[in-house]
Amino acid sequence: MRTINVAALIDGARFNAFHARVLFWCALIIIFDGYDLVIYGVVLPSLMAEWGLSSLQAGALGSCALVGMMLGALFFGSLSDRIGRRKTIMMCVMLFSGVTAINGLVQSPEAFALCRFIAGLGIGGVMPNVVALMNEYAPKKSRSTLVALMFSGYSLGGMLSAGLGMALIPQWGWQAVFYVALIPLVALPLLIRQLPESLDFLLRTGQTGKAQSLLTQAVPSYVPSATDQLNRIVVKGTNVSIAQLFQEGRKLSTFMLWLGFFCCLLMVYALSSWLPKLMSAAGYGLNSSLAFLVALNLGAIIGAVAGGWLGDRVGIAKVLFVFFCGGTLALSLLALKAPLPVLYFLIAIAGACTIGTQILANACTVQYYPPHIRSTGLGWAMGVGRTGAIIGPLLGGALHASSLPIQASFLIFALPGLVGAIAILVFLKQNATRRQDLKSREAVPQ
Repeated sequence: MRTINVAALIDGARFNAFHARVLFWCALIIIFDGYDLVIYGVVLPSLMAEWGLSSLQAGALGSCALVGMMLGALFFGSLSDRIGRRKTIMMCVMLFSGVTAINGLVQSPEAFALCRFIAGLGIGGVMPNVVALMNEYAPKKSRSTLVALMFSGYSLGGMLSAGLGMALIPQWGWQAVFYVALIPLVALPLLIRQLPESLDFLLRTGQTGKAQSLLTQAVPSYVPSATDQLNRIVVKGTNVSIAQLFQEGRKLSTFMLWLGFFCCLLMVYALSSWLPKLMSAAGYGLNSSLAFLVALNLGAIIGAVAGGWLGDRVGIAKVLFVFFCGGTLALSLLALKAPLPVLYFLIAIAGACTIGTQILANACTVQYYPPHIRSTGLGWAMGVGRTGAIIGPLLGGALHASSLPIQASFLIFALPGLVGAIAILVFLKQNATRRQDLKSREAVPQ
């Protein structure tokens, strides 16, 4: 009988067609996840004009999806550790894709809010699961890069949403951009066949044969045997407790991750929801205002990929700290009056260091927690962080209603970045202390 260390095998694997397949499908899901979420910022000026919404009403309407995302991340993140990531991902895709398309048929703000809330459940639930799945199968040398590449699909979705908004809204109205969300439902049969289940879940539930089959695809050099003992799971059984996030010296680090998520998501959704409207109020036309949203998400893609590449070399948490500092600086500089090209550049940097920072925070979190609580850890970090996402659109609405100069709004948006940087600095120091304690315990003779 051989004892096979599954984690070590995957860590040492080379990137191959199997990893590319997982990356493609996870990225496609995130693209439309991002599309469905950023779509509100695209249609916001049209909704305010058509329904006569005040700035505070518009901010509250924008937060409906984010409340759903908070609950979805908490519920589906934990659920997947019990029923499997693959089933959970399918449920979430059907939820956010179908309900977002229905959103284009509504006739009132109340019905719009309900649809956004239900779609938010699926949007929030799918994120921690695809990130955890990609992280699980990615080789160690390229893990942060692959997770960042996959999650940069969020920004591609945001750019797609803004681009289609420029093309469709003037001719077909705001409803047209919602119907595009049906595409994932069309691709669902292929997704069901192509997306693998979590190895951790298969081994926990005794499905060794399926786990071996997937392992041969992820690591072609592995030759399975009927007597192999696959060893990956740290804790046996299917019961995953939230309390485990705070055990083994993880309490302070977990709280600091939650605070970092809160600050980052506040900045991300304040900007995504209100950037077009703020720039429109500053005198830019609709298409120009949406172009700023494209710049924000283009910067996010570049930042996420570059940050993931650096994270594989110097440590993802260190890069996360630098990005929080960069986001604070970029948003502060937006408070200064600048020529249009400089404005685009600063908004791109802000995208790299806010949306890009969130992508890196996801990668950092799934690498921090052990496999059996990975989805739960990320789900709770994203769920608690969603309180910041909910506050973001409300804050943007309050700032717009107060008629403050646009420069003051950007300065206020920058403050959470400073708090987030402090939280990640504490996380880094706590992790260094925890690693030292573990080494000391291992060095003590038993």
